[in-house]
Amino acid sequence: MSPVKVPVTSDAARLLAQGFRFLRFPEPLETEFRSEQLTKLHVWNRLAIWLSACTVIGFAVVDHFVLSAEHSRITNIVRFGLHVPCVITMLVLTSERFYQRWYELGISIIAPAFGIGTVIMSAFSPPAEVPLVGARLLLASFFFCFMVGLRFRAATRANLIVFCALVVAYIADTMPGATATYLMALLFVANLIGLAGSYALEHANRTAFLEHRQLTEVATHDGLTTLLNRAAFEDQIRRVWQQAQRDRQTVSVIMIDIDCFKPYNDHYGHIAGDECLRRVSSALRDAARRRPLDFVARYGGEELVAVLYGADRAYGESISRSLLTAVRDLRIPHAKSAAQPYVTVSVGVVSVDAYRMASHDAAVALADEALYAAKNQGRDQFVCAEHAPSRPDATSNTILPLREAAGS
Repeated sequence: MSPVKVPVTSDAARLLAQGFRFLRFPEPLETEFRSEQLTKLHVWNRLAIWLSACTVIGFAVVDHFVLSAEHSRITNIVRFGLHVPCVITMLVLTSERFYQRWYELGISIIAPAFGIGTVIMSAFSPPAEVPLVGARLLLASFFFCFMVGLRFRAATRANLIVFCALVVAYIADTMPGATATYLMALLFVANLIGLAGSYALEHANRTAFLEHRQLTEVATHDGLTTLLNRAAFEDQIRRVWQQAQRDRQTVSVIMIDIDCFKPYNDHYGHIAGDECLRRVSSALRDAARRRPLDFVARYGGEELVAVLYGADRAYGESISRSLLTAVRDLRIPHAKSAAQPYVTVSVGVVSVDAYRMASHDAAVALADEALYAAKNQGRDQFVCAEHAPSRPDATSNTILPLREAAGS
């Protein structure tokens, strides 16, 4: 049994093979990864912020009994003037209303601010109490690396800012030199350990994301052409159609069939037929996919389909011409073709207002009729189907006469 073929155009497969040392994907994968991770970590991030709130309160109680009154005054200014507002702000940003848009920005600013507050507490503590307060910097370092959803780069930036603040406190001679040196050494080692773990964790998360995406691509893409398969086409067009109905947009559906493909297979053999189908599919995908929501799928056999979101009739016809030209330009020899001495395609296109049709099925049927009209009229051309507008809840459409559009 031959292994399942992963689409060669897959960014996920390519990144898994080549690696991603700098923990960044090309767009749009990077944005998709961040959005997915942010959603997955929502509950955890909120719990982490509540934990930090409990920690602030806990240290307030401990400091009251353990530290001197002189220290308590300074720490309370920082605690209630900086730490508490930081925690409250982050709790607000973990709410459903603000989380997706503002959490990452908020935590990347508030995390180093929180750490700087701890440095200030240490810097203005009595000499004997500096190690007690400074030890909290180690907690902050690990908290930034593992607890609040900061990616490796953001965690590195936050910890570096806090470390620099400690260096400034040392240079300003606000704490004993030996103690400050020891704290800097401890914090440096803690950062190395924490950031190494943060890097490994993010690398594992990114690898899992790519592997899941690769499995999804195997399940949704045709193994030969690497286009979406029939099941994925039905799912994708349903979602695109619903969005077009909400946005009151036009959608163009283009059905494409390779002319005289059975005679090609019979004459050149099935291996050559598979290679022909691959090359034609690649050319059609490149010619049709010009905007984010456009897609091309293998509908069945040598029949393909393209869906163009927000495309009016003029744009649909323009893309149809491009599809014909893209395949002609391949100049794949076809001695048994009834149209040309090289491989060509026939195309049927329809552009409809999605909000005027009950579902996408009627549009696909119209495009299919236009396709067969193009084949009956000589192949190597496209035909544009027209339809009569109907109510959004209509179950059928009136099909007006098909108009032939010159393909050459």
